[in-house]
Amino acid sequence: MAKSANDLRKGNIIILDGTPCKVMEFDRNQPGKGGAIVQTRLRNLVTGNSFEHRFRSTENVERAILDQHEMEYLYSDGEMHHFMNTENYEQIAMSNEDLGDAAKWLMAGLKIQVEFFEGAPIGVELPQALELTITETEPVLKGATASNSNKPATLENGVTIYVPPFMTEGEKIRVNPSEEKYIERVK
Repeated sequence: MAKSANDLRKGNIIILDGTPCKVMEFDRNQPGKGGAIVQTRLRNLVTGNSFEHRFRSTENVERAILDQHEMEYLYSDGEMHHFMNTENYEQIAMSNEDLGDAAKWLMAGLKIQVEFFEGAPIGVELPQALELTITETEPVLKGATASNSNKPATLENGVTIYVPPFMTEGEKIRVNPSEEKYIERVK
């Protein structure tokens, strides 16, 4: 399935020279003269090597066909993260490098979609929202409901995000893990 280089986003898996590569970073540049350029940092999913590649914005890029399986996160042994397929109970392990930013959001029992390319796990797709409890934040300030500046809060999984100033420790909130943003208070 081909798509324009302009449509590339962080986390996309593409086929470049017959090899699956994950888009780690991308930047679209419009020079004063000529067409736009999409500068990317890619990681070869077979060798693990990272490299820079530049696409013309009009160039077509082949998206990789991925299989997805629902898996439950079990535990981390420090180097590898272990998952179990919820249908056939097979277990797999993935490294921090394979998981990237998603690793910090994993908690025992979390059900996620694991992406496979030609039978090998290459990444995960986090849910659109996670419900987590605030374990540490600054106390509520008087008049903070009218304030527009957010404050840092540490969540039960150790991730720190910014929340509205009226939030307190022990409250459960909904978070968008891919953007690391507060969505709303859970009632």
